[in-house]
Amino acid sequence: MIFRNRTDAGQRLAEKLEHYAGQPDVIVLALPRGGVPVGYEVARTLGAPLDVFLVRKLGVPGREELAMGAIASGGVRVLNEDVVSELGIPEHWVDQVAARELDELRRREAAYRNGRSAPDVRGKTVILVDDGLATGASMRAAVAALRKLGPARIVVAVPVGAAQTCDEFRDVADEVMCAETPDPFYAVGSWYADFDQTTDDEVHELLARARRPEPEPAVHV
Repeated sequence: MIFRNRTDAGQRLAEKLEHYAGQPDVIVLALPRGGVPVGYEVARTLGAPLDVFLVRKLGVPGREELAMGAIASGGVRVLNEDVVSELGIPEHWVDQVAARELDELRRREAAYRNGRSAPDVRGKTVILVDDGLATGASMRAAVAALRKLGPARIVVAVPVGAAQTCDEFRDVADEVMCAETPDPFYAVGSWYADFDQTTDDEVHELLARARRPEPEPAVHV
């Protein structure tokens, strides 16, 4: 199955999540940027609010490609204790990197939300959406961080993912919905006809559109 674009992928994913439609405690959180067009379609179909959940990797100083942890929306920090311990990374290094990444995370949140505060997810069913799962590193950090904020249930939902990665998430999320798990997988973009990068402006517009009330149907007399 090749998705035309992220909108098409979101619509197809939403069909798999229809059992959450109309439930008042459901909120859709999308990972920017590519997850937002997908999440918009899911939220629209389910009649649920849409917001973003940002994750920033904490790279080891001098080896930034290696993650020693991550921070996420709400200022939640998740550390990879194995990496920190094995490399003997001092706490002040972690604090310095985390402070820098937190500044960038807050800047992006402010840009996307126009100053609105992050939604309260305590006791909610949170559907965490991205455009696909390859290694799942960002999504794993997002789940770990989100769990600390006290939701009742976390659902990881993507249109396409590597089968092994999707299976691994069953140990950390309450429900996993990978609409398609092709084998061999290759890469997320392989399953989209149009996989152009989502822009910040598109994210901003979709979040604004999601907050606008649906127009009332016309009444013909």
